[in-house]
Amino acid sequence: MRIALKTQQIIAYESGVADMIDPLGGSYAVESLTDEIERRAIEYIEKIEAIGGAIKAIESGYIQGEIAESAYQYQKEIETKKRIIVGLNQFSIEEEPLKDILRIKPEAERFQKEKLASVKKERDNGKVKETLAILKTTAQGKGNVVPPILEAVKAYATIGEISDILREVFGEYKET
Repeated sequence: MRIALKTQQIIAYESGVADMIDPLGGSYAVESLTDEIERRAIEYIEKIEAIGGAIKAIESGYIQGEIAESAYQYQKEIETKKRIIVGLNQFSIEEEPLKDILRIKPEAERFQKEKLASVKKERDNGKVKETLAILKTTAQGKGNVVPPILEAVKAYATIGEISDILREVFGEYKET
């Protein structure tokens, strides 16, 4: 019963379906929404082009600022109930908070560390170094890094080792 009620509430309050008299009544509603999305997308693309393109927009902090502003507005709409999120700011049910949330047991952590050490010991470390070197060279150029990443994975390179190479070449994002 609760699932059925929540489903109806989500459709009514979160999907926007209830904001139109007949949302699927002919192409007007769908075409109107599509035209609106297209118009706004073109305006946004033109704004980014005016800045000098996507790379300039990222480097100037414009994109990050837009994301932050969008997140702020979204949260503000939730808190003022201008945007209804079923179960969060409307139609919520008071329940005891979950107890015993996932906690990794020390034995599991120890097991994973031993397993990783075993893989590193048994793999062909020369092959791992070779695949990581190819990945680095590809990342420094203009090639597709996916195939060399797959080869590194097949050689049992770890996610950390692969990520270290990519960080070394591309750096890490630092908020301006």
